Amino acid sequence: MDESRLHEFMGKLVSGMGAGATLASDAGVSAQASFRQATAKDYPDEYFDLIRYLDCLHDMGDPVGAARYAYSTLKADGTVLRVEPFALDSLDENINPGGTLFYAASTFIGTPNSLSQEVGLGLGAQAGEARLRKVFEEVGFTRFRRAAQTPFNLILDARK
Repeated sequence: MDESRLHEFMGKLVSGMGAGATLASDAGVSAQASFRQATAKDYPDEYFDLIRYLDCLHDMGDPVGAARYAYSTLKADGTVLRVEPFALDSLDENINPGGTLFYAASTFIGTPNSLSQEVGLGLGAQAGEARLRKVFEEVGFTRFRRAAQTPFNLILDARK
């Protein structure tokens, strides 16, 4: 049986990377864990069982490119798990206190960030499940589902 390994890649060097290494060391699993800086399109070209995007895909300038790279580095039976801000598929469905907050944050933080990057797709925090599904289907994923939801997040998975 293969030993499980955790590879954590973050687009920017942040203090949380050091905390992750400390927690892995404290748990006695530092030999199975690594924490490095990499973008969603340049992490090591290995084959992974699980790739996670935690509240970030909608802020990427090239989410389609990130999904394409994930597809190329995912094992045949692997999963891409995404946690994204809760959003339905239309503006009218999202006019509620949470949706209003997410639209405001997206307008002033996430969307300008996305537009300033390579490609600049600008999905925004209120992309909705249908738009996020389209991103992954565009690069070849054939199975997509809402695994869970909370009042603030959608938990989505995609498989080859």
